[in-house]
Amino acid sequence: MNEIVLGGCSPTPLASYLKALGVLRLLSGKYPETKAAWRNESLWLRTPLTCEQMEQFFLHEYQPTPVMAPWNGGSGFYEKDNKYALNIILKSDDARLDTYRNCLGMVEEALTGMDRSASPKGEEKVFLLVQMRGLLPDEAIDWLDAAVFLTGDTPQYPPLLGTGGNDGRLDFTNNFMQRLVDVLCLDGKSAEAESRNWLRMSLFGEPAAGLINSKIGQFSPGQAGGPNATTGFKAEAVINPWDFVLMIEGALLFAAAAVRRHEDDPYGALSYPFTVTAVGAGFGGLGEGDKANARGELWMPLWSQYASYPEVRALLSEGRVVLGRKPARNALDFIRAIHHLGGYRGIRSFQRYAFLKRNGDAHLATPLTRVEVTDKPRTNLLDELDQNHWLEEFRKFAQSDEIAKRFHTLCHDLEDIFFKFSGKESTPAETQAILTLLGEIQSALASSSKARENVNPIPLLSKRWIQQANDHTPAFRIACALAGLRGTQEIRLPIMAQIFPVHPCSPRWKEDTEGDRKRGKDLYDGVRLCMGMAGSLPNQLRHLLERRLWLAEKLEMNDKPLQSASGATLEDVAAFLEDDSMDRKIAALLPGLSLCKVPEDDDRRSNGTVPAAFALLKLCFTPNSILRSLGVLQPDVHLPVPPGVLTQLASEHKPDRMVLAAWRRLRIAGMEPVFTQDALPALDGISAQRVAAALLIPLRYGAYGKLAGSVLKKIHDAAGNPAA
Repeated sequence: MNEIVLGGCSPTPLASYLKALGVLRLLSGKYPETKAAWRNESLWLRTPLTCEQMEQFFLHEYQPTPVMAPWNGGSGFYEKDNKYALNIILKSDDARLDTYRNCLGMVEEALTGMDRSASPKGEEKVFLLVQMRGLLPDEAIDWLDAAVFLTGDTPQYPPLLGTGGNDGRLDFTNNFMQRLVDVLCLDGKSAEAESRNWLRMSLFGEPAAGLINSKIGQFSPGQAGGPNATTGFKAEAVINPWDFVLMIEGALLFAAAAVRRHEDDPYGALSYPFTVTAVGAGFGGLGEGDKANARGELWMPLWSQYASYPEVRALLSEGRVVLGRKPARNALDFIRAIHHLGGYRGIRSFQRYAFLKRNGDAHLATPLTRVEVTDKPRTNLLDELDQNHWLEEFRKFAQSDEIAKRFHTLCHDLEDIFFKFSGKESTPAETQAILTLLGEIQSALASSSKARENVNPIPLLSKRWIQQANDHTPAFRIACALAGLRGTQEIRLPIMAQIFPVHPCSPRWKEDTEGDRKRGKDLYDGVRLCMGMAGSLPNQLRHLLERRLWLAEKLEMNDKPLQSASGATLEDVAAFLEDDSMDRKIAALLPGLSLCKVPEDDDRRSNGTVPAAFALLKLCFTPNSILRSLGVLQPDVHLPVPPGVLTQLASEHKPDRMVLAAWRRLRIAGMEPVFTQDALPALDGISAQRVAAALLIPLRYGAYGKLAGSVLKKIHDAAGNPAA
């Protein structure tokens, strides 16, 4: 067996990929032991033939497939059509064209008596297609199945071959016959030597002169000609005739099939190998208009191990990629599905093409990205957005007409993220960027009544998001601690319900649950929880804290709703009090992190110190349950928040009065500070507004203990005994 590299057959453009399939298909008809693989951007063959024998096969033994489209205008069967090539084939005595001539004769006989002034339309076209399906021999059926799918009253057209074998005014079948005349030297104008040079260029990439001034259609945008196609204003289309012939022969490997896409889908849908609805993401050059006018996307598989023609045909004929239990309907589903599968059927990568409208009504198979397939199946954090069909709901809404442009932008950004991170793990910085985007999406949905009517809130995300986003910085720890605020053991009050108008106990917008009598009386009915996030971060946090304390009274909570699954260190809080360098990051992260289930702190230790005046205030805002577990508050004693403390701090009018108020509260609760009233620490040099904001930040358990130990005379254990 010989190993031959076909340097002229590469994965791009689409014409070259199809040409490679055509070479494998035609050679395997006579030499079934021939196999092919994609390596180093070329098709490699393992075949008993030498290069010279391969040339001889195509020049002297190749029998063209009967390719015809009598249902199309321009196909050569109607009055105004170019009949030059069709007539040459009909009159030729070349034995290789016997089947072709017989099929053309059958078509001519079937069209006898029909109006030939124009191609049939509507029901007449459907009737002709059905007639052709029953009339033509097996040799011609592959082409018909690849070009047209017959179901019901309306034919459907897979995007690979345009609209039934043509694209706009270009009929592929008539051009195929014309190129056969060129490469098989049927008209006496081209010589075998010229055809051999074209063939060597087509197969091996060798240079050749005398290319044909003709159209190749959607299959090779670089050869289509037109404006800006050369150094001048415009260029004519120039092609290698063998490229066109082998390209059409390769397209026959694709065949359409009707499948029931989903169990609740009552209609059969066109399913074409590795073909999905276009998505305007994953490639920077696509816009919303491109996606709207695209015929679809074709993901061409590239395999690195040698495969025979029957194996490749089986792969393409199945051509189904499934995401969970549903077929991949669009490019977003497709890229996620192939990474779930791992090495899909030995495929190492997919070349993504989009059939985009260019130059009037004509389409071009534009190569987009190369998508590598991972070796092992991998689930992705982004898959969690599929919960309750949220992703599908959001994309459908965002792509609808008459909605704010920001939803188009947000949806496009989210789709880009799927393309970027499907099949790979994102870094902490990348995960944080995704969470920030999700926070922006939730905010946009929350602020639009129309959006809330059509799209549910983003589903609760798992702890893995927090773990993967953790960059171990003070800003992240503070944002995570805030995101973990959860109310009391009896009454839920997640911080998400204050940032967004969502129900604390249900994955629904709060307004949708108002008056829901199915559950009986809802504790939260008529209670405004959401305050949003506006203004500077200190103002945001202070307002959130004020509202939480008000809600604690309104909802009759038995403790301050300031406990979190996670906590910051004293060093983190001290850095927050000193300056605003981390405010922007915290504000960006908090909405997205609030959408996640925050994991419990593994590390309860804490380092650093905070100003003593802040420590006195912070103890008053510490949940009673924590103070009791530390042994600083007796079981039957409650430590209330000093009234008016946040308002006074916000006004920065004599903030040290609030330190005195906190000192008194602590003493009344039996927690003796180490300071006397005459020697209380001051908030000198610290922004009172930042102090008010920091009072909301939950601490690690060890930080609360260290805080209490730094400003109280003695700490008792949970039984009330003095701690060592």
